[in-house]
Amino acid sequence: MSYENSALYQLARQMAVELHQLTLNDLPKFEMYEQGSQIRRSGKAIVANFVEGYGRQHYPNEYIKFLTYALASCDETKAHLELLHETDPMNPDQFAYFYGNYRKIGAIIYNLRQSVINKQK
Repeated sequence: MSYENSALYQLARQMAVELHQLTLNDLPKFEMYEQGSQIRRSGKAIVANFVEGYGRQHYPNEYIKFLTYALASCDETKAHLELLHETDPMNPDQFAYFYGNYRKIGAIIYNLRQSVINKQK
């Protein structure tokens, strides 16, 4: 199985693309470059770190490290979403959709990381 077939990769990539489009099309200009740039990077970092870790899965400590980076980027993305929601550039439906999906992504990453850790014991 390749990383491309994993539910985590597919959802994280889909959300990164949708978040990218949202920040370029729906945010006010001043947020597009400030908060928009930050959230685009953190959303894409989830995908990149998962893929890099997946390529190192035969080295459990490396895999765990990159899953931890992906989880941290997911948490960062959720924090940016909260700030966008609280400062009003994002409508409540958009916030609920994105935040819910990033919570799901975070849970998947966390469970995967715990499974790799448990296999080491």
